Amino acid sequence: MIGLNTIGNATIIAYDKVPIIATDPWLNGDEAYFGSWSLSHKIPKKLEEDIFKSKYLWFSHGHPDHLNPHSIKKFSNMHILLPDHVGARIYKWLKKINYKVEILKDRKWRKLSENISVMSIADYNQDAILLININGRLFIDCNDATIRNCRSFIRKISKDFKKTFLLSLSGYGDADMINIFDENGSRIPPAASFKNPVGKSLTEKANILGANHVIPFSSFHKYTREDSIWAQKYTTPLEVYDHEFDHDKLKFISPFSSINCENDKFYSLDVKKNKEEIYKAADFGDYWSDELTLKDKEIINKYFSRLELLKEKIGFICFKVGKKENNFSLNKNIKNGITFEVPRNSLIKAIKYEIFDDLLIGNFMKTTFHGKNINSLYDIGFNPIVPKYADNGRVFSKNDYSKYMKEYRLRSEGEWLKEYFERITSQVFRKYVHYDSVLYNFGRKSYNKFRKYF
Repeated sequence: MIGLNTIGNATIIAYDKVPIIATDPWLNGDEAYFGSWSLSHKIPKKLEEDIFKSKYLWFSHGHPDHLNPHSIKKFSNMHILLPDHVGARIYKWLKKINYKVEILKDRKWRKLSENISVMSIADYNQDAILLININGRLFIDCNDATIRNCRSFIRKISKDFKKTFLLSLSGYGDADMINIFDENGSRIPPAASFKNPVGKSLTEKANILGANHVIPFSSFHKYTREDSIWAQKYTTPLEVYDHEFDHDKLKFISPFSSINCENDKFYSLDVKKNKEEIYKAADFGDYWSDELTLKDKEIINKYFSRLELLKEKIGFICFKVGKKENNFSLNKNIKNGITFEVPRNSLIKAIKYEIFDDLLIGNFMKTTFHGKNINSLYDIGFNPIVPKYADNGRVFSKNDYSKYMKEYRLRSEGEWLKEYFERITSQVFRKYVHYDSVLYNFGRKSYNKFRKYF
Protein backbone atom coordinates (compact mmCIF):
# COMPACT_ATOMS: atom_id res chain seq x y z
CA MET A 1 0.00 0.00 0.00
CA ILE A 2 0.97 3.60 -0.61
CA GLY A 3 -0.87 5.48 2.12
CA LEU A 4 -1.12 5.63 5.88
CA ASN A 5 -2.75 4.35 9.03
CA THR A 6 -3.64 6.51 12.03
CA ILE A 7 -3.47 4.67 15.31
CA GLY A 8 -2.73 5.10 19.02
CA ASN A 9 -2.79 8.66 20.30
CA ALA A 10 -0.86 10.66 17.69
CA THR A 11 0.73 8.01 15.51
CA ILE A 12 0.73 8.02 11.74
CA ILE A 13 2.37 5.12 9.96
CA ALA A 14 3.09 6.14 6.36
CA TYR A 15 3.75 3.44 3.76
CA ASP A 16 5.42 3.36 0.39
CA LYS A 17 4.73 -0.37 -0.01
CA VAL A 18 6.69 -0.78 3.24
CA PRO A 19 6.54 1.31 6.44
CA ILE A 20 8.56 4.49 5.89
CA ILE A 21 7.84 6.79 8.82
CA ALA A 22 5.90 6.64 12.10
CA THR A 23 5.09 9.71 14.16
CA ASP A 24 4.99 10.12 17.95
CA PRO A 25 4.77 6.40 18.74
CA TRP A 26 3.43 5.85 22.26
CA LEU A 27 3.28 2.08 22.65
CA ASN A 28 0.84 -0.28 24.34
CA GLY A 29 1.32 -0.64 28.09
CA ASP A 30 3.52 2.42 28.56
CA GLU A 31 2.11 4.93 31.05
CA ALA A 32 2.48 8.70 30.80
CA TYR A 33 2.37 11.69 33.15
CA PHE A 34 3.54 9.81 36.24
CA GLY A 35 1.01 7.04 35.63
CA SER A 36 -1.93 9.40 35.18
CA TRP A 37 -2.50 8.59 31.49
CA SER A 38 -2.63 5.46 29.37
CA LEU A 39 -3.78 4.80 25.81
CA SER A 40 -7.55 4.67 25.42
CA HIS A 41 -7.36 2.05 22.66
CA LYS A 42 -5.00 -0.81 22.00
CA ILE A 43 -2.68 -0.58 19.00
CA PRO A 44 -3.17 -3.78 16.94
CA LYS A 45 -0.12 -6.04 17.01
CA LYS A 46 0.46 -5.81 13.25
CA LEU A 47 0.52 -2.02 13.36
CA GLU A 48 2.82 -1.95 16.38
CA GLU A 49 5.16 -4.19 14.40
CA ASP A 50 4.98 -1.74 11.50
CA ILE A 51 6.14 1.06 13.81
CA PHE A 52 9.33 -0.91 14.49
CA LYS A 53 9.72 -1.71 10.78
CA SER A 54 9.55 1.97 9.82
CA LYS A 55 12.68 3.48 8.31
CA TYR A 56 12.19 6.68 10.30
CA LEU A 57 10.48 7.89 13.48
CA TRP A 58 9.49 11.53 13.98
CA PHE A 59 8.75 13.07 17.38
CA SER A 60 6.92 16.39 17.54
CA HIS A 61 7.70 17.39 21.13
CA GLY A 62 8.61 16.10 24.56
CA HIS A 63 5.24 15.36 26.19
CA PRO A 64 5.14 11.69 27.26
CA ASP A 65 2.03 10.91 25.18
CA HIS A 66 4.22 11.75 22.16
CA LEU A 67 7.82 11.11 23.17
CA ASN A 68 7.12 8.52 25.81
CA PRO A 69 10.05 7.87 28.20
CA HIS A 70 9.28 4.14 28.26
CA SER A 71 8.57 3.69 24.55
CA ILE A 72 11.69 5.61 23.45
CA LYS A 73 13.90 3.00 25.11
CA LYS A 74 12.65 0.47 22.54
CA PHE A 75 13.72 2.62 19.57
CA SER A 76 17.45 2.85 20.27
CA ASN A 77 18.44 1.36 16.90
CA MET A 78 16.07 3.41 14.75
CA HIS A 79 16.62 6.59 12.71
CA ILE A 80 14.90 9.43 14.54
CA LEU A 81 13.88 12.72 12.92
CA LEU A 82 13.16 15.83 14.99
CA PRO A 83 11.83 19.34 14.38
CA ASP A 84 14.31 22.22 14.46
CA HIS A 85 13.41 23.45 17.94
CA VAL A 86 15.41 26.37 19.29
CA GLY A 87 17.43 24.97 22.18
CA ALA A 88 17.44 21.48 20.63
CA ARG A 89 16.83 19.86 24.02
CA ILE A 90 15.50 16.54 22.72
CA TYR A 91 18.21 16.29 20.06
CA LYS A 92 21.00 16.85 22.61
CA TRP A 93 19.50 14.31 25.00
CA LEU A 94 19.14 11.58 22.38
CA LYS A 95 22.61 12.23 20.97
CA LYS A 96 24.04 11.99 24.47
CA ILE A 97 22.60 8.48 24.88
CA ASN A 98 23.88 7.48 21.41
CA TYR A 99 20.66 7.45 19.39
CA LYS A 100 20.77 7.99 15.64
CA VAL A 101 19.02 11.33 15.43
CA GLU A 102 18.68 14.05 12.82
CA ILE A 103 17.09 17.51 12.83
CA LEU A 104 14.89 18.31 9.86
CA LYS A 105 15.60 21.77 8.46
CA ASP A 106 12.60 23.94 9.21
CA ARG A 107 10.08 24.46 6.36
CA LYS A 108 12.09 22.43 3.85
CA TRP A 109 10.87 19.27 2.12
CA ARG A 110 12.83 16.10 2.81
CA LYS A 111 12.31 13.10 0.52
CA LEU A 112 12.08 9.82 2.44
CA SER A 113 11.11 7.44 -0.38
CA GLU A 114 9.94 7.54 -3.98
CA ASN A 115 6.40 8.60 -2.99
CA ILE A 116 6.82 10.16 0.46
CA SER A 117 8.27 13.53 1.45
CA VAL A 118 7.98 15.40 4.75
CA MET A 119 8.33 18.96 6.00
CA SER A 120 8.67 19.92 9.67
CA ILE A 121 7.56 23.27 11.12
CA ALA A 122 8.65 24.02 14.71
CA ASP A 123 6.84 26.60 16.85
CA TYR A 124 7.92 28.73 19.78
CA ASN A 125 5.88 26.68 22.27
CA GLN A 126 8.27 23.80 21.53
CA ASP A 127 5.73 21.84 19.51
CA ALA A 128 5.81 21.12 15.79
CA ILE A 129 3.74 20.31 12.71
CA LEU A 130 4.68 17.69 10.14
CA LEU A 131 3.49 17.96 6.55
CA ILE A 132 3.53 14.61 4.74
CA ASN A 133 3.19 14.34 0.96
CA ILE A 134 2.15 10.78 0.12
CA ASN A 135 1.76 10.21 -3.59
CA GLY A 136 0.34 13.69 -4.16
CA ARG A 137 -1.92 13.79 -1.09
CA LEU A 138 -1.08 16.21 1.71
CA PHE A 139 -1.43 15.24 5.37
CA ILE A 140 -1.10 18.05 7.92
CA ASP A 141 -0.08 16.43 11.20
CA CYS A 142 -0.68 19.19 13.72
CA ASN A 143 -0.70 16.78 16.69
CA ASP A 144 -0.81 19.19 19.70
CA ALA A 145 0.55 22.21 17.87
CA THR A 146 -1.33 25.39 17.22
CA ILE A 147 -0.98 26.97 13.78
CA ARG A 148 0.64 30.14 15.05
CA ASN A 149 3.02 31.89 12.67
CA CYS A 150 2.53 29.32 9.91
CA ARG A 151 -1.13 29.15 8.86
CA SER A 152 -0.65 31.25 5.69
CA PHE A 153 2.44 29.24 4.84
CA ILE A 154 0.56 25.94 5.16
CA ARG A 155 -2.48 27.23 3.29
CA LYS A 156 -0.28 28.16 0.32
CA ILE A 157 1.07 24.61 0.24
CA SER A 158 -2.43 23.13 0.55
CA LYS A 159 -3.51 24.91 -2.64
CA ASP A 160 -1.16 22.67 -4.65
CA PHE A 161 -2.99 19.51 -3.52
CA LYS A 162 -6.46 18.32 -4.48
CA LYS A 163 -6.74 16.19 -1.36
CA THR A 164 -5.54 17.61 1.94
CA PHE A 165 -6.04 15.90 5.30
CA LEU A 166 -5.94 17.64 8.68
CA LEU A 167 -4.94 15.60 11.72
CA SER A 168 -5.10 17.70 14.84
CA LEU A 169 -5.52 17.68 18.61
CA SER A 170 -9.22 18.01 19.23
CA GLY A 171 -11.71 17.28 21.96
CA TYR A 172 -13.19 19.09 24.92
CA GLY A 173 -9.81 20.22 26.22
CA ASP A 174 -8.80 18.08 29.20
CA ALA A 175 -5.19 17.82 27.97
CA ASP A 176 -4.16 20.80 30.07
CA MET A 177 -4.07 21.84 33.72
CA ILE A 178 -7.78 21.71 34.60
CA ASN A 179 -7.52 20.77 38.30
CA ILE A 180 -7.85 24.41 39.34
CA PHE A 181 -9.42 26.26 42.29
CA ASP A 182 -9.93 29.78 43.58
CA GLU A 183 -8.88 31.03 47.03
CA ASN A 184 -12.23 29.98 48.50
CA GLY A 185 -11.58 26.38 47.53
CA SER A 186 -14.16 26.39 44.73
CA ARG A 187 -13.28 24.53 41.57
CA ILE A 188 -12.92 26.80 38.55
CA PRO A 189 -14.87 25.11 35.73
CA PRO A 190 -12.42 24.28 32.93
CA ALA A 191 -13.21 24.93 29.27
CA ALA A 192 -13.62 21.17 28.90
CA SER A 193 -16.64 21.25 31.21
CA PHE A 194 -18.67 23.18 28.64
CA LYS A 195 -18.13 20.45 26.02
CA ASN A 196 -18.10 22.78 23.05
CA PRO A 197 -18.83 20.94 19.77
CA VAL A 198 -15.60 19.29 18.63
CA GLY A 199 -16.62 19.10 14.97
CA LYS A 200 -17.03 22.85 14.91
CA SER A 201 -13.44 23.57 15.97
CA LEU A 202 -12.10 20.95 13.54
CA THR A 203 -14.08 22.57 10.73
CA GLU A 204 -12.66 25.99 11.61
CA LYS A 205 -9.07 24.75 11.59
CA ALA A 206 -9.52 22.83 8.34
CA ASN A 207 -10.93 25.92 6.63
CA ILE A 208 -8.05 28.07 7.84
CA LEU A 209 -5.43 25.63 6.51
CA GLY A 210 -7.22 24.76 3.27
CA ALA A 211 -7.84 21.11 4.20
CA ASN A 212 -10.81 19.24 2.73
CA HIS A 213 -10.56 16.09 4.86
CA VAL A 214 -10.36 15.87 8.66
CA ILE A 215 -9.22 13.04 10.94
CA PRO A 216 -9.48 13.57 14.75
CA PHE A 217 -6.07 12.98 16.25
CA SER A 218 -3.79 13.29 19.27
CA SER A 219 -6.67 12.95 21.74
CA PHE A 220 -6.88 9.28 22.65
CA HIS A 221 -5.92 8.80 26.25
CA LYS A 222 -7.64 7.92 29.50
CA TYR A 223 -6.95 8.67 33.15
CA THR A 224 -5.75 5.76 35.24
CA ARG A 225 -4.56 7.15 38.62
CA GLU A 226 -6.82 7.16 41.65
CA ASP A 227 -6.12 10.87 42.16
CA SER A 228 -6.70 11.90 38.54
CA ILE A 229 -9.57 9.60 37.54
CA TRP A 230 -11.96 12.48 38.35
CA ALA A 231 -10.85 14.12 35.06
CA GLN A 232 -12.04 11.17 32.96
CA LYS A 233 -15.45 12.81 32.60
CA TYR A 234 -13.81 15.61 30.61
CA THR A 235 -12.29 13.33 27.97
CA THR A 236 -13.98 13.13 24.58
CA PRO A 237 -15.98 10.07 23.41
CA LEU A 238 -15.24 8.96 19.85
CA GLU A 239 -18.84 9.42 18.78
CA VAL A 240 -18.89 13.20 19.37
CA TYR A 241 -15.94 14.25 17.22
CA ASP A 242 -18.15 15.14 14.28
CA HIS A 243 -20.75 17.10 16.27
CA GLU A 244 -21.47 20.30 14.31
CA PHE A 245 -18.89 19.31 11.70
CA ASP A 246 -19.45 20.78 8.22
CA HIS A 247 -20.19 17.55 6.35
CA ASP A 248 -21.36 19.50 3.30
CA LYS A 249 -17.96 21.02 2.55
CA LEU A 250 -15.52 18.69 4.29
CA LYS A 251 -14.99 14.94 4.50
CA PHE A 252 -14.90 13.53 8.02
CA ILE A 253 -12.80 10.40 8.53
CA SER A 254 -13.09 8.51 11.81
CA PRO A 255 -10.11 8.17 14.13
CA PHE A 256 -8.05 5.01 13.65
CA SER A 257 -8.39 4.75 9.87
CA SER A 258 -6.42 3.47 6.90
CA ILE A 259 -6.16 5.73 3.84
CA ASN A 260 -4.99 4.40 0.48
CA CYS A 261 -3.18 7.11 -1.49
CA GLU A 262 -3.40 5.23 -4.78
CA ASN A 263 -7.17 4.83 -5.11
CA ASP A 264 -8.27 7.26 -2.34
CA LYS A 265 -10.28 4.62 -0.51
CA PHE A 266 -10.31 4.49 3.28
CA TYR A 267 -11.74 2.33 6.03
CA SER A 268 -11.84 2.22 9.83
CA LEU A 269 -9.33 0.00 11.58
CA ASP A 270 -10.49 -2.64 14.03
CA VAL A 271 -9.30 -1.36 17.40
CA LYS A 272 -10.32 -2.37 20.90
CA LYS A 273 -10.66 -0.21 23.99
CA ASN A 274 -8.10 -0.84 26.69
CA LYS A 275 -9.39 -2.26 29.96
CA GLU A 276 -10.63 0.15 32.61
CA GLU A 277 -7.94 0.12 35.27
CA ILE A 278 -7.25 2.44 38.18
CA TYR A 279 -3.84 2.52 39.82
CA LYS A 280 -2.81 3.81 43.20
CA ALA A 281 -0.58 6.86 43.41
CA ALA A 282 1.81 4.68 45.40
CA ASP A 283 2.28 2.44 42.35
CA PHE A 284 4.27 5.34 40.89
CA GLY A 285 6.11 6.25 44.06
CA ASP A 286 3.71 8.97 45.18
CA TYR A 287 2.66 9.15 48.82
CA TRP A 288 0.60 12.21 49.63
CA SER A 289 1.85 12.16 53.23
CA ASP A 290 5.53 12.63 52.27
CA GLU A 291 6.97 16.06 53.12
CA LEU A 292 9.72 18.04 51.43
CA THR A 293 13.24 17.79 52.80
CA LEU A 294 15.56 20.77 53.18
CA LYS A 295 17.45 19.63 50.07
CA ASP A 296 14.17 19.40 48.14
CA LYS A 297 13.41 23.02 49.00
CA GLU A 298 16.82 24.11 47.79
CA ILE A 299 16.27 22.31 44.48
CA ILE A 300 12.84 23.93 44.00
CA ASN A 301 14.13 27.39 44.90
CA LYS A 302 17.01 27.08 42.44
CA TYR A 303 14.65 25.91 39.70
CA PHE A 304 12.29 28.88 39.98
CA SER A 305 14.69 31.65 41.03
CA ARG A 306 16.44 31.56 37.64
CA LEU A 307 13.28 32.52 35.74
CA GLU A 308 13.46 36.27 35.14
CA LEU A 309 10.29 36.34 33.06
CA LEU A 310 8.25 34.61 35.76
CA LYS A 311 9.38 37.09 38.41
CA GLU A 312 7.63 39.85 36.48
CA LYS A 313 4.33 37.94 36.54
CA ILE A 314 4.00 36.17 39.90
CA GLY A 315 4.68 37.19 43.47
CA PHE A 316 5.01 33.76 45.03
CA ILE A 317 4.61 30.01 44.54
CA CYS A 318 3.54 27.72 47.36
CA PHE A 319 3.96 23.95 47.25
CA LYS A 320 1.63 22.13 49.61
CA VAL A 321 3.31 18.78 50.13
CA GLY A 322 2.34 16.34 52.86
CA LYS A 323 -0.30 18.90 53.97
CA LYS A 324 2.52 21.35 54.79
CA GLU A 325 2.82 24.64 52.90
CA ASN A 326 6.23 25.63 51.52
CA ASN A 327 6.39 29.19 50.20
CA PHE A 328 8.86 30.50 47.62
CA SER A 329 8.93 34.25 47.03
CA LEU A 330 9.59 35.50 43.51
CA ASN A 331 8.64 39.18 43.66
CA LYS A 332 7.55 40.92 46.87
CA ASN A 333 5.98 43.75 44.88
CA ILE A 334 3.41 41.42 43.27
CA LYS A 335 0.56 40.08 45.38
CA ASN A 336 -0.74 37.25 43.16
CA GLY A 337 0.52 33.70 43.35
CA ILE A 338 -0.14 30.00 42.97
CA THR A 339 -0.44 27.07 45.35
CA PHE A 340 0.34 23.63 43.97
CA GLU A 341 -0.79 20.70 46.12
CA VAL A 342 1.25 17.73 44.92
CA PRO A 343 2.97 14.55 46.15
CA ARG A 344 6.67 14.92 46.81
CA ASN A 345 8.02 12.18 44.54
CA SER A 346 6.49 13.43 41.28
CA LEU A 347 7.24 17.05 42.17
CA ILE A 348 10.95 16.43 42.69
CA LYS A 349 11.15 14.31 39.54
CA ALA A 350 9.45 17.07 37.54
CA ILE A 351 11.92 19.62 38.90
CA LYS A 352 14.96 17.39 38.52
CA TYR A 353 14.21 16.39 34.92
CA GLU A 354 12.70 19.79 34.04
CA ILE A 355 9.35 18.39 32.94
CA PHE A 356 6.94 20.54 34.95
CA ASP A 357 4.29 20.27 32.23
CA ASP A 358 3.94 16.58 33.10
CA LEU A 359 2.60 17.59 36.51
CA LEU A 360 0.20 20.12 35.00
CA ILE A 361 -1.27 17.80 32.39
CA GLY A 362 -1.38 14.78 34.69
CA ASN A 363 -4.11 16.58 36.67
CA PHE A 364 -3.52 14.86 40.01
CA MET A 365 -1.77 18.01 41.21
CA LYS A 366 -4.23 20.63 42.50
CA THR A 367 -3.69 24.27 41.56
CA THR A 368 -5.10 27.22 43.51
CA PHE A 369 -4.87 30.80 42.24
CA HIS A 370 -4.36 33.79 44.53
CA GLY A 371 -5.38 37.11 43.04
CA LYS A 372 -8.09 38.68 40.92
CA ASN A 373 -9.13 37.66 37.39
CA ILE A 374 -6.98 34.52 37.33
CA ASN A 375 -8.70 31.50 35.81
CA SER A 376 -5.78 29.66 34.25
CA LEU A 377 -2.00 29.45 34.24
CA TYR A 378 -2.00 31.39 30.98
CA ASP A 379 -3.52 34.45 32.66
CA ILE A 380 -0.41 34.98 34.78
CA GLY A 381 2.17 33.69 32.31
CA PHE A 382 3.22 30.59 34.25
CA ASN A 383 2.44 28.69 31.10
CA PRO A 384 4.33 29.04 28.73
CA ILE A 385 7.20 30.58 30.73
CA VAL A 386 7.98 27.52 32.87
CA PRO A 387 7.14 24.40 30.83
CA LYS A 388 7.63 25.71 27.28
CA TYR A 389 10.28 28.40 27.34
CA ALA A 390 12.42 27.33 30.30
CA ASP A 391 12.17 23.55 30.51
CA ASN A 392 12.22 22.88 26.79
CA GLY A 393 13.44 26.07 25.10
CA ARG A 394 16.19 26.70 27.70
CA VAL A 395 15.04 30.30 28.12
CA PHE A 396 15.85 31.66 31.59
CA SER A 397 16.63 35.36 31.15
CA LYS A 398 15.12 38.27 29.27
CA ASN A 399 18.08 38.16 26.92
CA ASP A 400 17.48 34.44 26.27
CA TYR A 401 13.84 35.20 25.49
CA SER A 402 14.72 37.98 23.07
CA LYS A 403 17.08 35.75 21.08
CA TYR A 404 14.64 32.83 21.20
CA MET A 405 11.67 34.76 19.84
CA LYS A 406 13.80 36.52 17.25
CA GLU A 407 14.76 33.17 15.72
CA TYR A 408 11.16 31.93 15.48
CA ARG A 409 10.01 35.26 14.08
CA LEU A 410 12.68 35.14 11.38
CA ARG A 411 11.37 31.75 10.29
CA SER A 412 7.74 32.92 10.16
CA GLU A 413 8.18 35.12 7.08
CA GLY A 414 6.33 37.98 8.76
CA GLU A 415 3.32 36.02 10.01
CA TRP A 416 4.31 36.57 13.63
CA LEU A 417 3.43 40.27 13.60
CA LYS A 418 -0.25 39.95 12.73
CA GLU A 419 -0.59 36.92 15.00
CA TYR A 420 1.02 38.84 17.85
CA PHE A 421 -1.82 41.34 17.85
CA GLU A 422 -4.39 38.56 17.53
CA ARG A 423 -2.88 36.69 20.48
CA ILE A 424 -2.84 39.72 22.77
CA THR A 425 -6.46 40.46 21.90
CA SER A 426 -7.41 36.83 22.48
CA GLN A 427 -5.70 36.69 25.88
CA VAL A 428 -7.50 39.80 27.11
CA PHE A 429 -10.80 38.45 25.79
CA ARG A 430 -10.30 35.05 27.46
CA LYS A 431 -9.41 36.69 30.75
CA TYR A 432 -12.65 38.61 31.08
CA VAL A 433 -15.21 36.65 29.03
CA HIS A 434 -16.36 33.21 30.22
CA TYR A 435 -16.38 30.19 27.90
CA ASP A 436 -20.11 29.61 28.22
CA SER A 437 -21.23 33.17 27.44
CA VAL A 438 -23.01 34.44 24.33
CA LEU A 439 -20.29 37.05 23.91
CA TYR A 440 -17.55 34.40 23.93
CA ASN A 441 -19.27 32.37 21.20
CA PHE A 442 -19.85 35.49 19.10
CA GLY A 443 -16.22 36.55 19.52
CA ARG A 444 -14.95 33.12 18.55
CA LYS A 445 -17.09 33.05 15.39
CA SER A 446 -15.93 36.51 14.36
CA TYR A 447 -12.30 35.70 15.08
CA ASN A 448 -12.27 32.52 13.01
CA LYS A 449 -14.07 34.17 10.12
CA PHE A 450 -11.51 36.96 10.15
CA ARG A 451 -8.33 34.88 10.30
CA LYS A 452 -9.25 32.69 7.31
CA TYR A 453 -8.31 35.57 5.07
CA PHE A 454 -4.93 36.43 6.49
